[in-house]
Amino acid sequence: MIANRIQQVQDPVIPIVGRWTSEHPGTISLGQGVVHYPPPQEVFRAVAESAQPDRGLDRYGPVAGNDPLIEAIEKKLIAENEIDPIADQSSVVCTAGSNMGFLNAVLAIAEIGDEIILLSPYYFNHHMAIEIAGCRPVVVPTDRENQPDIDAITQAITPRTKAVVTVSPNNPTGAVYSKDALAEINLMCAARGLYHLSDEAYEYFTHDGVRHYSPGSAIGASEHTISLFSLSKAYGMAGWRIGYSVVPNHLLVGIKKIQDTNLICPPIICQVAAEAALQVGSQWCRKQITGLTAVRDSTLETLSELGDRVQFAVPQGAFYVLFQLQTDQSDMELVEKLIRQFGVAVLPGSAFGESKSCTLRLSYGALDPQSVSEGVGRLRDGLATLLS
Repeated sequence: MIANRIQQVQDPVIPIVGRWTSEHPGTISLGQGVVHYPPPQEVFRAVAESAQPDRGLDRYGPVAGNDPLIEAIEKKLIAENEIDPIADQSSVVCTAGSNMGFLNAVLAIAEIGDEIILLSPYYFNHHMAIEIAGCRPVVVPTDRENQPDIDAITQAITPRTKAVVTVSPNNPTGAVYSKDALAEINLMCAARGLYHLSDEAYEYFTHDGVRHYSPGSAIGASEHTISLFSLSKAYGMAGWRIGYSVVPNHLLVGIKKIQDTNLICPPIICQVAAEAALQVGSQWCRKQITGLTAVRDSTLETLSELGDRVQFAVPQGAFYVLFQLQTDQSDMELVEKLIRQFGVAVLPGSAFGESKSCTLRLSYGALDPQSVSEGVGRLRDGLATLLS
């Protein structure tokens, strides 16, 4: 029998919605959070040049990643995040995606039954990882603008709390947490002897002049901050499964034990691809995403045509809109009807911990602007019918 601990973990919602979508050809997916562009051409050239018998791609590598990739990551962290791992006595660990970095961290810092604070709406894979590790997610709601409620976080801390998790720019809300809020959470963690797990997978995806802030850059933060990054979104490399984390040196031995058991080392070919992407640099990424703000604005304008039947806070980052609906129907019921009757797929808010109202999340990053516009139009028309 499957362990009870695993049975209690929520089922991944994306495969369910994906199955319904595949059953209805022509459905426009505004569901999964991926971008519409491929990696830089330099990635494919580097991989092709390295795919030779004498290049060592078929051998194991260091558990935390190869030196050339780690050095490229360190340069990026210093230049863009104001995080200097060597000076701060922290280390870079390359992982098979940022989700692995998160699970590594939870397993390294927490005992069975310990608590990890998540801000709601949360990223569902974080919730799942905490439960898989035998820990308890403590969910703390954000405010009406999807910003952290510092007092609520403070009140949720117990003797079993090990960490506070932030995701900024945020999945699923698109909120960008303010520098002041992130700094206050980080200082609170230091004062309480907690870790701050900072997920920054969407660091380049911001709107309206809002700037991303890495809390691990603060003086003294390196001792208790675990910063998580990914190449999946910015470089269009979701399938390559490469991410990295910056961890305090006192956790490095434990995290290497976990990664060596689970992965042995990040796939060498994927490290080659990641190094090539980082050499191209973030300006390439920013060029790819310059049009997303206009797509966001068009999406919000179309949703607003539903009037008071839909409510949302304007997202200032990532490529998501989380919106509440005036209805007694369940979100999963609406998701299925939207696919089967109107040919458009979104995700249910309940997967992200939204249980007080019927909530849906759409992603506008995976398609070209014209396809997004058509998909959001189908969504508006479908909801107008289903909510009438």
